[in-house]
Amino acid sequence: MGFPEYGFLLIVAGNSLPEGMKVSTGAVEATEADIRPINSELVSQEEVLGSLEQKNVDHSVERKKSLRARYSYGIIFLVTNLIAWFVRDYGQRLLPQQHYLRACGTGGRDCFQTLGVLRVSLGCFIFFFLMFLTTCKTRKLFEARNTWHSRWWASKFFLFIVSVAVPFFFSSDFIQLYGEFARIGAGIFLFLQLISVIQFINWWNNYWMPDKEMKQSCSLGLFMSTLFYIASICGIVLMYPFYAQRLSCTLNIFFITWTAILLIVMMVVSLHSKVNRGLLSSGIMASYVVFLCWSAIRSEPATAECNTKKQVNGNGDWTTILSFLMAICAIVMATFSTGIDSQSFQFRKDKVQQEDDIPYKYGFFHLIFAFGAMYFAMLFISWNLNHSARKWSIDVGWASTWVKIVNEWFAATIYIWTLISPIVIQKKVRDHDEPVQQTDDSALP
Repeated sequence: MGFPEYGFLLIVAGNSLPEGMKVSTGAVEATEADIRPINSELVSQEEVLGSLEQKNVDHSVERKKSLRARYSYGIIFLVTNLIAWFVRDYGQRLLPQQHYLRACGTGGRDCFQTLGVLRVSLGCFIFFFLMFLTTCKTRKLFEARNTWHSRWWASKFFLFIVSVAVPFFFSSDFIQLYGEFARIGAGIFLFLQLISVIQFINWWNNYWMPDKEMKQSCSLGLFMSTLFYIASICGIVLMYPFYAQRLSCTLNIFFITWTAILLIVMMVVSLHSKVNRGLLSSGIMASYVVFLCWSAIRSEPATAECNTKKQVNGNGDWTTILSFLMAICAIVMATFSTGIDSQSFQFRKDKVQQEDDIPYKYGFFHLIFAFGAMYFAMLFISWNLNHSARKWSIDVGWASTWVKIVNEWFAATIYIWTLISPIVIQKKVRDHDEPVQQTDDSALP
């Protein structure tokens, strides 16, 4: 029986009772008035809770779609790398010559090998730069730009095909000009990737050694740092007999020796009493620096005197093919990991994450892939715009060697600066505050 019917019975019974025992109609109405707000409040609370639950479900669905979209863009980038490799090594031989465009020149030579890679790279850059322009201001999950980023794959696939095809209509001079800009873009990509790696090393150091009082965690961090240093030292020792077996290999001896000096400097600075950052982060960075040195020496031409690699034939053996495919996967993974690491490049990190905020910065993600398009172009042509690389080779040549060596030195410099910068900034602030205090003291009677 509902409350209105119950109130009606009270009124009827009240009229039949003696005058002293009658229940007033006003009291019953007051009772009904008190009960109705309670019912309405309960209903409104249920509606609010239901709407909140529905919003949470919607947010979760949109967030999952956004996170899955990252892998789709990674696959697009991988396919573009494979297209660039096919155009460089097999395009001119497999595609029919009678269908060459005027922009491709005689025999299609301007659409294959080096210029072909640059054309594919330009198409990939156009696609991801357009995605950057259309998603850079996205903040919430239910914006139209979020829908464009996470859905509409048929339209984006058509846009990708058009973006890759359009550069094949451009003149060779314009493609050469893009190649010059691609060198700069590839350098920017290497710098951003370096910052991301250093931030990851710092995060890993804080994860393994969060508190000095946690002995178990610190001992595990010390064990990990020991492994990284042993691996770095072994790498340095092994590179001498493999790549500097003769005194005439002065350049390789210099590369390896300078890398060993950088290892010692990073270890000493990290253990300094004013820095006191421990050995884990410097050990990880030491391994990364040794890897860059080894990769730089491996990028030397096979005809170099101190390079023990054999000359690769036209088809390549299974080890060459495997290393080539692994290099392509490494390019994609490096671009993908840097693209999702937008937090390392935020100036303000105290912003609270809301339920309907996007899980990562779409504009930054697509911009990194745009720079990555320039980067893989430089790797496929070995940073040389005038000569084509051999089949099944990637990032081989003196230009590639020097790019990696400079990247190694720059990485060590940036890491050392991150260690000493808090001390330098603190000292400048202290020196700036002391004259102010002296002036205030001199003003006193």
